[in-house]
Amino acid sequence: MSAEPRPENSAKPVRQAGRFRRMIARLSSSQEELHSAELQEDAEAAGCTRICDSHDREIVKVTGTLRTVTLRPRAGVPALEAELFDGSAALDVVWLGRRSIVGIEPGRRMIASGRIAMSHGRRVLFNPKYELRPLGQEH
Repeated sequence: MSAEPRPENSAKPVRQAGRFRRMIARLSSSQEELHSAELQEDAEAAGCTRICDSHDREIVKVTGTLRTVTLRPRAGVPALEAELFDGSAALDVVWLGRRSIVGIEPGRRMIASGRIAMSHGRRVLFNPKYELRPLGQEH
C-alpha cells in the first residue's frame, strides 16, 4: 500500500469543507454583505465589468442597484443623478438635461454602459446607454 491518499477519497472532504465554509460564511454574514455578494454574482453572470475594476476614461458595461436618485443642477442645467452599486463599489450615473426618467428610482436594477469619468474622486457615467432590469428580478 502506498502512503499517498487516493484521489477519490481526498476530493470528497475538500468539497464538503468548502460547502461547510460557505454555509458558515452565509450564516455569519450581515444582510448587506449577502446583498453585495449577490450583486457581484449578477454582474459576473451578465458579463459586466465590476465597478471597482473600472478606470478613468474606460468604456464599460456595469450593472447594479440604484441606491439614490436626486435632481442636481450642473452648471445651471437640470441633471438627474443616481448612485449605482454593484456590490464592489458605487458610481454616479448622470443624465444631463433631464429632471426625471420613468423607471429610474431607488431599488431598481439596471445595466448601464458608457465611458467612465472621474469627478471629485468618484466614478461617473454621463448620459449612459441603459437597460432597466425587469421588476421581477429585484429581491
